[in-house]
Amino acid sequence: MKVGYLGPKATFTDYAARQLFSAAERIPFVSIPECMDAAAAGEIDAAIVPLENSIEGSVNITIDYLVHESELQIAGEAVVPIRQHLLVHPENMDRWPEADLICSHPHALAQCHKFLHKEFKGIQLENMASTAAAAKFIKGHPEMNIAAIANGLAAEEYGLFKAQENIHDYSYNHTVFAILAKEGQAISLEPTENYKTTLMITLPSDQAGALHQVLSAFSWRKLNLSKIESRPMKTGLGKYFFIIDINLKMDDVLIPGAIAELEALGCNVKFLGSYSSHDI
Repeated sequence: MKVGYLGPKATFTDYAARQLFSAAERIPFVSIPECMDAAAAGEIDAAIVPLENSIEGSVNITIDYLVHESELQIAGEAVVPIRQHLLVHPENMDRWPEADLICSHPHALAQCHKFLHKEFKGIQLENMASTAAAAKFIKGHPEMNIAAIANGLAAEEYGLFKAQENIHDYSYNHTVFAILAKEGQAISLEPTENYKTTLMITLPSDQAGALHQVLSAFSWRKLNLSKIESRPMKTGLGKYFFIIDINLKMDDVLIPGAIAELEALGCNVKFLGSYSSHDI
């Protein structure tokens, strides 16, 4: 089995891939769209990409690409605790408090805002494609007194020193990673009792109370929604679609009945997957 993930090696996405598919061939990609394109083209069996963070919210490029550009479906999800550390090159172990630059993924920098404001106020921050890319950059530039924010796996992979551990602002910091695959692609995961079904819904235009009617279709069936989120349709101001997560595996009655009711109201409904959820 071939599994793609947002690389390089030792990203949090790589960590999720290792935990979920320890025996699979893991292939890194430089961006989320490239990883998803490879799955759509059949070059890999599944793509693992970040979907949502408990602090920073949804990863919009994943959602938008899934809805607008790809025909992939969500085949599973993994909830991973995020532990951020300040990493430096071993040659700079003694002078890291005077670092000239801190680099990482924008989400990681935001997740460590309080620490950075307190310990490195006024120091330049630089965005990188991923936390592991920042760690890899540090490894290749020992002559520079710079630091990266990344995970423990990155410290091991690139031989870096943990100058400060657990520098994230909030103790409950988790990221949901989506396992994306083509419809019908067999994905083997450990058994779990937690399931979700995700739908994309567009409302009929200029109809008062449309969102209330949509929510009512789930409410009277006692379908528990764990998330409802709006994203722009990219066709004009004020035009949005909604992503809805239902805490239930696709059944033969309740969810199909809700979908039929929504379509009767004039909504467009796209099925994005019914899948298991795993805590790692």
